[in-house]
Amino acid sequence: MPPISPSEYPIEFAWPDITPYAEGNTGVPYVHTFDSGKPGRHVMVNAVTHGNELCGAVAVDLLFKLRIRPKQGKLTLGFANYEAYNNFDPANPWVTRQIDENFNRLWVEHRLDSAEDSVELRRARQMRPIFDQVDDLLDIHSMSTTSPPLTLFWGNQKEQEAYLRTGYPTYGVGGPVHDAGKRIIEYTPFNDTSNDKTAQLVECGQHWADYTRKAAIDTTFRFLVAMGVIDQAEADPHLYERNPPAPTVLEVTDGIMAKTDKFQFVQPFIGLETIADVGTVIAFDDEEAITTPYDNCVLVMPNHRSSKGQRVLRLARPV
Repeated sequence: MPPISPSEYPIEFAWPDITPYAEGNTGVPYVHTFDSGKPGRHVMVNAVTHGNELCGAVAVDLLFKLRIRPKQGKLTLGFANYEAYNNFDPANPWVTRQIDENFNRLWVEHRLDSAEDSVELRRARQMRPIFDQVDDLLDIHSMSTTSPPLTLFWGNQKEQEAYLRTGYPTYGVGGPVHDAGKRIIEYTPFNDTSNDKTAQLVECGQHWADYTRKAAIDTTFRFLVAMGVIDQAEADPHLYERNPPAPTVLEVTDGIMAKTDKFQFVQPFIGLETIADVGTVIAFDDEEAITTPYDNCVLVMPNHRSSKGQRVLRLARPV
């Protein structure tokens, strides 16, 4: 499949300058913590895990500008891969997803504790003590297609419950990453079922579409209400979708990796399509047909810019 050109996905909203937040107040650049002085959970909203995913920066910048402060516990606001974000080029918006490697696949102890070096590893080591302290995390992302928004979590019961409390966006998708490494939401403290820490990753929509910006803001405010950081009345003036549908949980059953550089979908799927019949051909990997393994199979986050060895699709079904 030929690369998707920037003109196919115009940048429909302005993205903020985050350099005023560089100093932070935690000893970690671009990370700020606000303490209510009252008992409560430590809640974090994290943006720009990938440098070309602008919607999270918009949402976190808005929280700063509104001077949102926790009514109990602590609130941390962070910009993860700020170096990639600060190099974002609207003329070539696909390039600055990362500097050296994927920041969201580093969260395994053997890499964090290793002597390996990269821009993203150095930043992960800076942020690790912050994530170690956090009780509830929202990590804001966006996607390469015009998929409706969705939340990803590993699939633990506590994470599913955190998504359902947030109640937005409409779809919550539970299941493993199906890639090498671990996402931040799978970092050990969050994925340990012996504690009550939770982490969810919201995919707000196509990277640069205006609906994605709105979904990031809506998800952020609903998350903060659900986690007891702010009251509903404080969130209401900033919500775009006033009466969203009830949340629906999907269970990931399969992750499909491209075996060749000739992987191609049979249709321009965007994600969350339901394929009614088992055995329906949805793609070809060179000459191998890829088919649905069961009836009413939901396609999650198809990747039309894949190469050999990359994840190209998750398959899921309603819980």
